[in-house]
Amino acid sequence: MSGKFEVYQDSGGKYRFRLKAGNGEIVATGQGYASKDAAHKGVEAVQRAADGAAVVDVPKAA
Repeated sequence: MSGKFEVYQDSGGKYRFRLKAGNGEIVATGQGYASKDAAHKGVEAVQRAADGAAVVDVPKAA
């Protein structure tokens, strides 16, 4: 089973998304949005940004 994005309304009334892996584990979450449509646009933005994105190791801050 592949992963999926879930869009939901939190207890404060904001809309959020979470990315779940095929095993049901939450691997990413999004910020709160004022509308469901805005949360869906957030998902689309993440999908576009992740397509072909590089993995970069960031050095530990001193």
